[in-house]
Amino acid sequence: MVRVPGHPRAAKSGYVFQHILVMENVLGRNLLPDETIHHRNGIRDDNRPKNLELWVRPQPSGIRVADAIEWAREILSRYEGSFTPPTTLD
Repeated sequence: MVRVPGHPRAAKSGYVFQHILVMENVLGRNLLPDETIHHRNGIRDDNRPKNLELWVRPQPSGIRVADAIEWAREILSRYEGSFTPPTTLD
């Protein structure tokens, strides 16, 4: 963890997980509330950018089709062309 007082994801102590800061640096922005970071190789302290994937929480199950389509459009507009994830860990 890294001390970054005032960061939106900081704990009360002011610390933020390093993988969050690494991904925010890659993206050039803070993570949005529905975004999380996944370690591709499962090793939680391997915070190399190529080991991190940006995940977004999907809409809850049981939503109207029209709402699902709107959510899909929002996700596409949010990420299209803005981020190319690595294909391997090499």
